[in-house]
Amino acid sequence: MSNRAYNPAALQAHDPAWAPRAAGYLARARAALGGLPGAGDALYDHIGSTSVPGLAAKPYVDLQIRILPLPTHDELGHRLTPLGFERAPGARPDSPGVDRDLPIGDEHVSAEVREKRLYVHREESAILHIRRADSPWGRYTVWFRDWLRAHPAERERYENTKRKLSLKNAGKPDYDDYTRAKTVFVDDVQQEFAIWARDRG
Repeated sequence: MSNRAYNPAALQAHDPAWAPRAAGYLARARAALGGLPGAGDALYDHIGSTSVPGLAAKPYVDLQIRILPLPTHDELGHRLTPLGFERAPGARPDSPGVDRDLPIGDEHVSAEVREKRLYVHREESAILHIRRADSPWGRYTVWFRDWLRAHPAERERYENTKRKLSLKNAGKPDYDDYTRAKTVFVDDVQQEFAIWARDRG
């Protein structure tokens, strides 16, 4: 296959199998993290495009754990490795969202609050984001997911944006540029979905 034909951000039609796959990963992660400080109050979420029925997506199931305090990699490694998850180094030294999230929205928090842990399951194409329970990104990912589920027109607009960006990504060695460009859409609608989510309580 030529490099020109390769597209790490290639999309596929929504697969109903993604939701039960995510639920299985999260159940195993919950059991593995039992006993860690904060694990009893942690939240386990299926996030990203694979969590939105009808939305085309890269076939990587995104998972999220929101926990406080944020465990260290030493605490996580021996618990997640048996599940097939390994620490994600990022495709590039400046890959977005590996060690911390970028600022988002109108909440001003310290770099410490934006700190995160990122793990991948390469064989099963799953990505595990571990964030602090007080992370704005942790809330926004869930709010954005639910907003897209409830607004078909916005879901279609987001998919059209993703398809255009995916085509621009063809021939590149990774999907970092796609991720950064896609985040612009999230930033643009952030106030809208945050207000919607807060109004719902």
